Amino acid sequence: MTAAYCNGEFLPLEAIRVSPLDRGFLFGEGIYEVTAVYGGRLFEPDAHVRRLQRGLDELRIDAGRTDEDWRRLMEELVRRSGLDGAATVYLQVTRGAAASRTHIAPAGIRPTVFGMIAPLKLPPESWRTEGVTAVTMQDARWSRCDLKSISLLGSVMAQQNAADNGVVDSLQLRNGLVTEGAATNIFVVRDGAIATPKADHRILAGITRAVILELAAEAGLPHAERDVTAAELATADEVWITSTSKEITPVTTLDGRPVGTGRPGPVWADVFARFKARVGR
Repeated sequence: MTAAYCNGEFLPLEAIRVSPLDRGFLFGEGIYEVTAVYGGRLFEPDAHVRRLQRGLDELRIDAGRTDEDWRRLMEELVRRSGLDGAATVYLQVTRGAAASRTHIAPAGIRPTVFGMIAPLKLPPESWRTEGVTAVTMQDARWSRCDLKSISLLGSVMAQQNAADNGVVDSLQLRNGLVTEGAATNIFVVRDGAIATPKADHRILAGITRAVILELAAEAGLPHAERDVTAAELATADEVWITSTSKEITPVTTLDGRPVGTGRPGPVWADVFARFKARVGR
């Protein structure tokens, strides 16, 4: 039984019911967050709450909650779950359900606030020792990828493309520049210097991504947020994909060709060791 929450009530997940007229169901009009839990403690909760609230503000959805309210909700889900290992807290807020289906949302709709917690399946050890395979594809998504919207068709299609090719991720390109994976941020390393696409409307600024940049700064490692070209991706010494669920995963084969030596690189090993220390593993 998964601990869950919906509009003021903590219930078993299977007991949650949402109206078919909910605008999240009809239009994908909503925002979500996935926050990792390590050792019973939320990882970077303030950053997740800030991103959640920014998305709601951009969609003009007023859930009537403070940052502290969101943190308390996540903490209560952790408490009720009884999970000892790594977990994820999922929050989703939609515009809510109107009396009828209409593209323009009537005023006064009560937002739907949903939350649940589930075990976090950490990446297999082979991903650390051998790396993973990926392919590139053209990025055909809309131009507000900076919002963590529940409208995830583009991500679903990118992940299906990866599955169809028998690889872990699809690294997307737009106008000759690297954007992001199906549900990951991308880092490249060349001559010891770390680079990741800058956080604008073309990518979702991941929390793990931000932590990596902090770790690099603390360690004095050269790093930059900037446009990364497709040519740089193809010739990088190291490529990483990052997210809450994938943490920091090295890509060692891209489009059928080895990345660098074809093994996880030394810069990744350094940063990942620092990340493990940060999360208490």
